[in-house]
Amino acid sequence: MVKDQRNRKSSDKNFLIGFTCNSAAAFKLILAALVLLLICTCAVFLQFLPTYFPPFSCATTTTTTGQPSPPPPPKVDQILEHGVVKRWFQPFGSAAYSFILMSAYRGGPNTFSIIGLSSKPLQVYSRPTYSCEYQNSNNNSSSFVKAYKILPDWGFGRVYTVLVINCTFPAGIADDSSVGGRLILHAPATNQRNESLIAIVEPPKSWDVSHFVSPPKYDYLYCGSPLYGTLSPQRMREWIAYHVRLFGAKSHFVIFDSGGIHPEVFEVLKPWMDLGYVSLQDVKEQERFDGYYHNQFLLVNDCLHRYRFDAKWMFFFDVDEYIYVSPKLSLRSVTDSLEEFTQFTIEQVPMSNKLCLTQDSGKTSEKWVMEKLVYRNVKKVARRDRKYAIQPRNVFATGVHLSKNFEGESAHKTEKLIKYFHYHGTIATRQDTCQQFINDTSTTIGDDTPFILETNMRMITPSVKRFELETIGTILQSTRQ
Repeated sequence: MVKDQRNRKSSDKNFLIGFTCNSAAAFKLILAALVLLLICTCAVFLQFLPTYFPPFSCATTTTTTGQPSPPPPPKVDQILEHGVVKRWFQPFGSAAYSFILMSAYRGGPNTFSIIGLSSKPLQVYSRPTYSCEYQNSNNNSSSFVKAYKILPDWGFGRVYTVLVINCTFPAGIADDSSVGGRLILHAPATNQRNESLIAIVEPPKSWDVSHFVSPPKYDYLYCGSPLYGTLSPQRMREWIAYHVRLFGAKSHFVIFDSGGIHPEVFEVLKPWMDLGYVSLQDVKEQERFDGYYHNQFLLVNDCLHRYRFDAKWMFFFDVDEYIYVSPKLSLRSVTDSLEEFTQFTIEQVPMSNKLCLTQDSGKTSEKWVMEKLVYRNVKKVARRDRKYAIQPRNVFATGVHLSKNFEGESAHKTEKLIKYFHYHGTIATRQDTCQQFINDTSTTIGDDTPFILETNMRMITPSVKRFELETIGTILQSTRQ
C-alpha cells in the first residue's frame, strides 16, 4: 500500500514537472508572437499619425505620409519709420515650367542640339542664358561651354515658346565614341536658381563619326505637321499615295499624331509603314503644354535634327497640300537644279474646296479630291503662304513656312519648277466636298473671288491610282470618306 502511494506521488511529480516545462515553452512562443504583433501594430499605427507626433519607442523605424509641411504664416504689412508701409508678396505654385525637354541629338563629333519648350515670358523678359557640360565616362572629367540658343517660332509661342540649344565643344572633348559620356544642360529656373538636366546619355560605341559624312539614306524626307481632329481616311489615302509616287523609292514620311490618327486613318498608313515609307510618332503628350498650333514649331525642329544626316532634302508642308512638278520635269531634276541653295520656297496654288464640274455630278463621292476640285482661286493678293524644302545638314533650326537659321542661300523664284496645290479645309471633312457644280472655264463667287479651271492635278490622278494598286494592292479600295 505504502509502496503504491509512493509510486503514485512520484508519477504525479513527474507529470507536474513535464507539464510545467511544456507550458513554459508554449508560453515563450505565445509571448514572442504577442511582442511581434505589438511591434507591427505600432508600425502600422504610426503611418496614420500626424507628421509632428514623435515616434513611439516600440517602433524601430518611422514613416511619414509624404504630405508637404504646412506653409509659413503670411507676412503682415509693417509700418516703417516716417510712416512708410512695407508690403509683402507671397508666391504660390508656378506659372510655367522653365524648360521642357523633347529631344537632344548629336550633330557631329563635338556638337549637340537640344530641342524643347520654355516659358515664353521667361525668354522674352528675362533673356536667360544656358551652358552645357559633357561628362566623359572614361575618367569622369567634365567640360563646360556656353550654349547658343535659337527661338525659331518668330514670337508665335503662347504660354510656351520653342527653344533650340546648340552646344559645341572644343576638339577632343566629346569626340571619342569608344568611351561614351553624357550631355548635361544647365538651365535657369523661374525661382532664380539654376537647374541641371541630363539631355543625352551615350554608351560606349553608340555612335559613329561616319554617320555625319556618309551619303544620306533618303533623297527626300517629309517632316509633317501635327495631325489632330477627325481626319478623313480617304483624304490621307490620296495624299500618301500621291507623294510616295512623286518622291520615289528613296523617300520617307514622318507623321506626327497629335490625336488625329484614329483607327481608320491608321489602317490607311499601315501598308506604307510596312513598306518602310512612313514613320508614325505619337506626340499627344505635347498637348499638355500650350504652344503655337499644337507645338508645330517644336515638332518640325525635332524632325530636322532627328533626321538631319539621313536625307538630302527635307520638305515641310501639310496634308491638304500637294507638291506639283510639271510632267516635263521630275522632282530629281528640280532639286538638282537647285542644289547650290540650302533652301528653296514653293509657291501656292489655292484651289476651291466647293466648286466641281457639272459632268462629275452624281459621281463625286467616288472621285479623289485632286480630280474633282478643279477650280483655282486667282484673286490677286499681296502674298500667299509658301512652303519649302531644305538641305538639312546646313540648317540649325527651322520654321513652318521657311527657315531663318542656316548657312547658304535661299531660292524663291521657283514657280516655273515646282508649286503646291492647296485644298484648304478638305482633310478634316468626312463628307463629299463638292457643293456647287458649274460648266464654265471661269466663274466668280462669294466676295467677288474669281476662279478659273485648273486640270493639271486631275490629269495626274489616274496614274496615281495605278501606282497605289501596283504598290500595295487592293487593301485600301474600300476606304471610307
